Amino acid sequence: MPEPARRAASAFTKKPKTAETAAGGAVVFEAETEKVDVKLRWQRGSADITASEKYVVTADGSKHSLTVRNVTKEDDGIYAVIAGTSKVKFELKVKEEAVKDGEASAPVPASDPAPAEAAAPPEAPDPSLASTEAPCQNGTKSQGEAAGHNESDLAENHQPDTRQDLTGLFLEKPQSGEVTVGENITFVAKVGSTNLLKKPTIRWFKGKWMDLSSKIGKHLQLKEQYDRNTKVYTFEMQVIEAKANFSGALRCEVSSKDKFDSCNFNLIVHEARVVEEFDIRAAFRRTSVDAGETAGELDFSGLLKKRYSFLKAPSRAVQASSEPDVDVWDILQKAPPTEYEKIAFQYGITDLRGMLKRLKKMRKEEKRSEAFLRKLDPAYQVEKGHKIKLVVEVANPDAEVKWLKNGQEIHPTGSRYIFENIGNKRFLTINHCSLADDAAYTCMIGPEKCVTELFVKEPPVYIVRNLEDQMAMKGERVEFECEVSEEGAHVKWEKDDVELTRDESFKYRFKKDGKKHVLIINDVSKEDAGHYRVKTNGGQSVAELMVQEKELEVYQSIADLTVKAKEEAVFKCEVSDENVKGTWYKNGMEVKPNARTHITHIGRIHKLTIDDVTAEDEGDYTFVPEGYAFNLSAKLNFLEVKIDYVPRQDPPKIHLDYTGSTSESTIVVVAGNKLRLDVPITGDPAPTVVWTKSEKGDSKKLKNSESTVEFCATLKDGEVISTADGRVHVESARGHCIFTIEGAERQDEGVYSVIVRNPAGEDTADITVKVVDVPDPPEAPRILSVGEDSCIVQWDPPLFHGGMPVLGYVLERKKTKSYRWMRLNFDPYTELTYEAKRMIEGVAYEMRVYAVNAIGMSRHSPASQPFVPIAPTSEPVGLCIEDISDTTITLKWRSPERLGSARLEGYGVEYCKEGSEEWVPAFQGLTERTSVVIRDLPTGEKMQFRVRAYNPAGPSAPATLAQPVTIREIMQRPKIWIPRNLRQTLMKHVGESVNMVIPFQGKPRPKVTWTKGGEPLDTKQVNIRNSDTDTILFIRKSDRGDSGKYELKVQIENVEDTATINIQIVDFPSPPQNLKITDIWGFNVALEWKPPKDDGNCDITGYTVQKAEKKTKEWFTVFEHYRRTNCVVSDLVMGNEYIFRVYAINMVGQSQEACNSQDSAYIQKTGMLYKPPVYKDPNFAEAPKFTHPLVNRSVIAGYNATLTCSVRGIPKPKVTWYKNRMDISNEAKYRMFSKQGVLTLEIRKPCPFDGGVYTCKAVNDSGEDMVECKLEVRPQVTKVEAKT
Repeated sequence: MPEPARRAASAFTKKPKTAETAAGGAVVFEAETEKVDVKLRWQRGSADITASEKYVVTADGSKHSLTVRNVTKEDDGIYAVIAGTSKVKFELKVKEEAVKDGEASAPVPASDPAPAEAAAPPEAPDPSLASTEAPCQNGTKSQGEAAGHNESDLAENHQPDTRQDLTGLFLEKPQSGEVTVGENITFVAKVGSTNLLKKPTIRWFKGKWMDLSSKIGKHLQLKEQYDRNTKVYTFEMQVIEAKANFSGALRCEVSSKDKFDSCNFNLIVHEARVVEEFDIRAAFRRTSVDAGETAGELDFSGLLKKRYSFLKAPSRAVQASSEPDVDVWDILQKAPPTEYEKIAFQYGITDLRGMLKRLKKMRKEEKRSEAFLRKLDPAYQVEKGHKIKLVVEVANPDAEVKWLKNGQEIHPTGSRYIFENIGNKRFLTINHCSLADDAAYTCMIGPEKCVTELFVKEPPVYIVRNLEDQMAMKGERVEFECEVSEEGAHVKWEKDDVELTRDESFKYRFKKDGKKHVLIINDVSKEDAGHYRVKTNGGQSVAELMVQEKELEVYQSIADLTVKAKEEAVFKCEVSDENVKGTWYKNGMEVKPNARTHITHIGRIHKLTIDDVTAEDEGDYTFVPEGYAFNLSAKLNFLEVKIDYVPRQDPPKIHLDYTGSTSESTIVVVAGNKLRLDVPITGDPAPTVVWTKSEKGDSKKLKNSESTVEFCATLKDGEVISTADGRVHVESARGHCIFTIEGAERQDEGVYSVIVRNPAGEDTADITVKVVDVPDPPEAPRILSVGEDSCIVQWDPPLFHGGMPVLGYVLERKKTKSYRWMRLNFDPYTELTYEAKRMIEGVAYEMRVYAVNAIGMSRHSPASQPFVPIAPTSEPVGLCIEDISDTTITLKWRSPERLGSARLEGYGVEYCKEGSEEWVPAFQGLTERTSVVIRDLPTGEKMQFRVRAYNPAGPSAPATLAQPVTIREIMQRPKIWIPRNLRQTLMKHVGESVNMVIPFQGKPRPKVTWTKGGEPLDTKQVNIRNSDTDTILFIRKSDRGDSGKYELKVQIENVEDTATINIQIVDFPSPPQNLKITDIWGFNVALEWKPPKDDGNCDITGYTVQKAEKKTKEWFTVFEHYRRTNCVVSDLVMGNEYIFRVYAINMVGQSQEACNSQDSAYIQKTGMLYKPPVYKDPNFAEAPKFTHPLVNRSVIAGYNATLTCSVRGIPKPKVTWYKNRMDISNEAKYRMFSKQGVLTLEIRKPCPFDGGVYTCKAVNDSGEDMVECKLEVRPQVTKVEAKT
């Protein structure tokens, strides 16, 4: 008996669990081993973890822990701990959000949300542990373990293939698996929900019809998980304590609205090859497991199965792998009932009765249709906009069919629905299918019908025009607009990955106009800022909304006024928001409008007008904007004028109010506004007024020289004598001279002089006018540098500041392919260098600048050159020395972990001598490879090396060797590394090629020598190829002579290393010898033979014994893989003559020829007399008997009446109906029916004369019986009679 296989025990009593933590925190993984002071190895991916500031590894007896500090997103991944031959994997998940300030970043204990093997994607195992890794403690196998760890699969990438077609839904499909009876296996399917509009529905099937959701219980569990971060659904089907009849083809189907996908896989359940101790009592078990010991029925089939597996275990173990899978259900369906017990014994069926009950339900097939030869398929699928043709085949070529859609008959309308009749076939063609055609369709012929479902698959909807970033002020309305490829398509709006819906406050509104979709946000607030996303089933688009607090700007403040009696006083101010209301106050009291006081608000201008000013109106006036914490104040001065009559002449006088110590007054006017100089003058008689203008600062020169006069206007007695410009107007009022310039320009700036003269004298005054304007636009800004999501922009001040100092600058940016500019700052920025942030990496942008002074904002500058925000890559990873010699060094590294959106241009390698800071490039330009050989280095010098990755943003941080390297070749002893598969005898079949690659090490290059049995190899048969690191032995076509021991010697000077490799070339064995029949008794024949002469260069593993009737010579296998050289063939049929043959079997296979027996064996007949039994024919005759009598009835004349009764009798009795003892069988007024023993007499529109006694009589050969009843026919009552 072979020794039972034992399962390797795990070295861990407590395993680390998968943990989840936020970025910036810490997490602790704990493990406990069975033995004390066991050395553990912690790994991340396939690299060992060493103790550092980030990783803290502790060990206390049998308790071990790994602490990961300051967790970042890069720490997310698969970890493992190894103890001896046991390896346990677990996962660290890092959340996106960072740890809030002030929170304690205590280590997070590892939780167990799901088993690590199911939650983490499968990793390739350590090669050193591939053959000895212990299985899970609970006996559960993952799909990868159940499939046998195929080496080619391990070499591939472990991540699931996420490439999908337009209808593919699976991110990871369930894989076929193998399991032994009594063990567990789990099948995993993953479905991505990013492009799904509703939750997917999954169904598991066995074969074509069995829905496994109805089998959930002790042996089957279905689980479902959803990861909100990755938006992935994980569905698991766990088979617990698998049985042999669980084997078969399985199918997984997933659907979501109009999307569907399926996957087929297989489950193979192997019988346990370990023969347990046979317990006869356990075989007599009862079928019920829920009740007591006496409940249920005894099941003896378990005993038969035990006996069969006990006798046939060696042979069945091989048959399980060589014979195809057997479907027991199919065998039972085709077999006659007399063979059920034999099939149950052969295949080890323990619940035959239960299987037969289910088989009976399966055999209830649908009644064959008489109207349809071929019905509609269960379902059809068509893409939107295409056409579909539904076909049925009818039995009667002249039959008329009706087509229904969701129960409503379809009528031909135009070219949408087309009906065709071609012979026995009926066609319904639906053109230009839309989503409205997704329905159930029925084809009817009379009462018979067939039904199908049509699924209209909507094509992917693409976003043609993407969303654009928006910047808005608080309280404004914002619209996000996109355009899709299909009209009426369904889209989903999200804000920060949360779906938006119509709420009661109508905050969000969704508008659809053909292909355009608009998201409207009313009255935005700071909470509405964020990233908005629109999704379709074919793509998505993202835009950012930035909301700024609204600041009220004062464009024009109210000014102090001095007015005279009966004049009008107007206080006027202008603010930036036209929707802002305000309140006017006088000396702290609110001003109410009346007949003299008027308050107006037009757009951004607020006015307070006071007519016929009096002394009571004097005071402090204040305007307070509603909702803002500031006010505007001004003072109203009342000027009382006293007129004294002086009959004498007065010299002219100019009355100007100078606020300064000089006699000059400067008036500032904004370019484009009206300049109005109102000069009060006195004098009697009325003086003549002369206005002149000179350049700024030349007022004195104006009086001495007329050549400096730029403008001159003379006014006498209120009439203009001369003027110099059509924009200039001079008018005179009583006591005033008014000088006006319409639309002041920059050249109107200067010194204006006014001279008044009369016979009594003259007076002069100078007024300085300063014209201010917005500044000129700055030059195009320059981009100094770019980052991952930012850039630094610089610009020069404007050439002309507009006469007022520049208060700051306003910047705007836009995407190059967009037309919408977004403002980056609302408050003027005073510096000439600005860092713009919150941009999208890899997207081209442009910048422009506005200059701002007290007057306003300039025109925008020209746009900058387009630029793309990108960041340098992270430093290269894993820089190390691969080889070194006296003048060269070979370095290798891995690509940076973060590449960004820009392409990687290459790597730059530099070196410097120890103690020097001068880094020298190792070669010109960049290299795209991740390894490089640097030549012509000084021998014996200590050198330092570093590598930097380059992209359009510049070089990354350097990756530097940990310490300087001495340039000198290192002597290395020769060492041969025998591959694991060559440490045992290498076995090949005759004719196969032999290719052995054996790596070795040694410097300088060692001398390699091959021998066989101490003799050099034959170069005609064996080819040898050597390199610096390995040697290859190749035999193109091997034969038996190539078997033997091959010696390999690697030598450097006097130091050498040797290795021996055994090669065994095997072939088919020759047939056995001397097969003879040694004995015949009863139904048995004893055979004996000798082993073959040639065993094929390997051990004989068994023999195949076959028998055949001498007449038919059809061979049947009696024993397979039989180990002895003698056997007894039983269960032979008497009266037949048999011949026998034997094949020899080794590891290559069965011998090409068989050894046939020289003699034949005849099974003698024994005489027997068979007497058939005599049976008496049964008599089933029965006299007629009414089981349900007739019932007296009263009916109304003119309405059909029926009389019903039921009768039984064998043979079928003859039935006769009577009225008042008269036979009425041949009268047309009556109709008689008989169905399944139920007798019915129908009286058509009876009248009062049809009343009487009705009798039903049944007669057959065994007797007769009769029943009778009374029928009363009442006359009809008319409406007139009813009223009376």
